[in-house]
Amino acid sequence: MPLRRLLLVCLAAVLPLRPALAETVSTFTLDNGLEVVVIEDHRAPVAVQMIWYKVGAADEPPGKSGIAHFLEHLMFKGTEKIPPNAFSALVEAQGGDDNAFTSWDYTAYFQRIAADRLDMVMEMEADRMRNLRLTEDDVATERQVILEERAQRTDSDPGALLGEQMRAAQYLNGPYGIPIIGWRHEIEALNREDALDYYRRFYAPNNAFLVIAGDVTPDAVKALAEKHYGPIPPSEGLAPRLRPQEPPHRAERRLVLSDERVSDPYIYRSYLAPERDAGAQKDAAALSILAELLGGDGQTSVLARALQFDRQIAVYTSAFYDGTSIDDTSFGIYIVPAPGISLAIAETALDETLARFLEEGPDPAAFDRIRTQILAAEIYGKDNAQGLANMYGEELAIGLSIEDIQSYDEVLMTVTLDDVKAVAARVLNRDNAVTGWLRAPEGDGATEAATDRGLPMPPAQEILE
Repeated sequence: MPLRRLLLVCLAAVLPLRPALAETVSTFTLDNGLEVVVIEDHRAPVAVQMIWYKVGAADEPPGKSGIAHFLEHLMFKGTEKIPPNAFSALVEAQGGDDNAFTSWDYTAYFQRIAADRLDMVMEMEADRMRNLRLTEDDVATERQVILEERAQRTDSDPGALLGEQMRAAQYLNGPYGIPIIGWRHEIEALNREDALDYYRRFYAPNNAFLVIAGDVTPDAVKALAEKHYGPIPPSEGLAPRLRPQEPPHRAERRLVLSDERVSDPYIYRSYLAPERDAGAQKDAAALSILAELLGGDGQTSVLARALQFDRQIAVYTSAFYDGTSIDDTSFGIYIVPAPGISLAIAETALDETLARFLEEGPDPAAFDRIRTQILAAEIYGKDNAQGLANMYGEELAIGLSIEDIQSYDEVLMTVTLDDVKAVAARVLNRDNAVTGWLRAPEGDGATEAATDRGLPMPPAQEILE
């Protein structure tokens, strides 16, 4: 038995007895509005700094798609103190590493460094919160980098193109239908003033929070935060994050993308689904269990057993859900037909399997096992300072509280079979769904055989670095 599987079996006997212990977490807020979260982890002399801005691709001005991700790139161009493109090199020279990423709901920057170098990286990060310097050449160069990134990640990948088109169809009114990287024609038009306007508007201490995790103490972090971030004035006139909301979805949407580059046809269906909300996380916990029940394991999940082994209609099946978003997210299902099986036959078999699951409900033994495995994965995710900082940052960024984060394991253990069956009946509704077929052009002799190797798996919450 593989070691990880053995550990899960052992945990299954222990975890249901009590929830996981909470981390040692302290919080305070500076006078300028910057919220600070300190997560103590003294197992190694390492510290992680993450600054999270409460703005992402879903908050972009109309016609400026991609500006959040564009600015993330430009933030490494330098300030009066730090030479152009030297930020990462300075961190690496001290034995650390750094990066940044953009989602629809947030933009984050981090450094992992020896704990005694925290003072240095905090000074650097605070400096570029307000003192970014950009030239026209910087903007032109980085815009071309992003256009090439889009060409490589999206335009040259039929699966990514299908996913992008499906998201645009999924969200009838909300901004999650706009790609994080941006639409190509809008990226091409982004300029220096667009970047600086966005930067000046949103990059401020009262629109951010700081997470420090590792071999640190709250008193020491507070002293450093007040020293470096404290003098930065807050921005005035920051409006609440009010976004257009989805109307009722009353009809399924269907897409077919035919591309000569496709050798592995598949079906991808995405349902609109509720997100994790402060004080109300049970539906999201139930959906996490549902995704694992339906398609989490290639050997034992409902879709794998029914379609891959019993009927041999598919060679690969999967389901996924990630509730870490501010507004409604999605629940996704994949099926790759077996050789000689058409997409139409495979989709019919998928629908029959889902209908049977909705009628019969989850298998109790599988439910208990999967709930415990998800809890174990939550614990594994806290195994280092980076994991802790990222988990707390991402979940705080969508509006959860420290209490919500620390009580999620308990919420997970209160989910019942009936909860999963109820949320499945509500979410697996074809009126809320977009169904996509990815295939080669008809008549070109392309095979419909496929394997799971290299199959695109867009998550519910896409991240661009």
